[in-house]
Amino acid sequence: MTDDFLLRLPLPPLVNEWLASYPWLSTLAVALLVLLAAWLLDLFTRQILVNWLMRRLQAPAERSSDYRKFKFIPRLAHVVPALVITFGVALVPGLPEGVIVLVRNVANAFIVLTLALALSGVLDMINHVYSQRPDALDRPIKGYLQVANIVIFAVAVLLMIATLLDRSPLILLSGLGALAAVLMLVFQDTILSLVASVQITSNDMIRVGDWIEMPQLNADGDVIDIALHTVKVQNWDKTITTIPTKRFISDSFKNWRGMEESGGRRIKRSLFLDQTSVTFLDNEQKSHLSRFTLLRDYLATRQQEIDEWNAALKEHGQVAANTRRVTNLGTFRAYVANYLKSHPRLRQDMTQIVRHLSPGPEGLPLEVYCFTNTTQWVDYEGIQSDIFDHLLSILPEFGLRVFQAPSGVDMRAMTENFFDREQSRSPTDTGKGS
Repeated sequence: MTDDFLLRLPLPPLVNEWLASYPWLSTLAVALLVLLAAWLLDLFTRQILVNWLMRRLQAPAERSSDYRKFKFIPRLAHVVPALVITFGVALVPGLPEGVIVLVRNVANAFIVLTLALALSGVLDMINHVYSQRPDALDRPIKGYLQVANIVIFAVAVLLMIATLLDRSPLILLSGLGALAAVLMLVFQDTILSLVASVQITSNDMIRVGDWIEMPQLNADGDVIDIALHTVKVQNWDKTITTIPTKRFISDSFKNWRGMEESGGRRIKRSLFLDQTSVTFLDNEQKSHLSRFTLLRDYLATRQQEIDEWNAALKEHGQVAANTRRVTNLGTFRAYVANYLKSHPRLRQDMTQIVRHLSPGPEGLPLEVYCFTNTTQWVDYEGIQSDIFDHLLSILPEFGLRVFQAPSGVDMRAMTENFFDREQSRSPTDTGKGS
């Protein structure tokens, strides 16, 4: 039926004679006509139908450009020329049956690939649209869409192979059963990552924007992307650590989201005091410290309790060891507690503790435990520094000293003092007793 396709057209007699004398001209001409028709339809579809459809899909230009970058509609337009070739190749005269089947199979395989790419673009667009939602950071779907992408391309590859071999896909599927173990081995990371993604999402373990710490992988920063196989963390030094998703199920990590949601960030730092500077306060020191607004009520109440206690001792109160007295360390601890309660940048509805820790070679630790009213890193460090600047500066008012290991300056001063004493000794003093 295809051999006399051109001969049945209303062509000039001379052209018909040439076509009858040279059959290959007829084959070449029809083939060129089919290719020209495919090219014209592809141009028409992409330039007219696609542009018209994009304008109908979304009127605003900025929203329309969002859809254009995923290219799923232009990819669908490529199906039209493939269909023209699929049906038009049968009209080419003089082609062997094997060539016709081969061209059809290749064109059909191209159609399958084009549809798979278009569906992949649709999934990318869905992820883009979903990411605009306010709750997208809490419930990301990128991992699930990547799984769908894998399924789409796996089915596409299967159909393309079946099409090129001109066999039923069911025959290939029946052979996949024997390769199940191999497929499990090849895709074990994908399977583990899929299970991890489901658990991470269902248990709300991490979200985009969370600050996490995973020391074993040198990750300390914000989560910037959660995918099927990997989670990207931008560290504070602006480097990016890529972590396998399954590691968030098998390994431990710290998520600071609770701190950020609470609105307060903890200060937990100690002042190391020289224990030899701890002593009882005399009347002059009490009078000096009672001028501090933060200590006025404390000293009055404390002195009243101590006087009542000592009065009950009667004659035993004449021994100083039996009486109770106010210490400079206890007074300083009360001052710090009142200072924290009056600080405008601290959360008063959260725990505040000023306590002693176990003394050691570095001195007596006085720990300050409280929460700031902000979680911003810069503000937090500023508040913490201001608090300890004040405490270190006012510490000598209580007769207390900060413990500090001897430095080179201290050792040099000790050596100079020793030599000064030795040089000040007279020769007669050194000869005594000889």
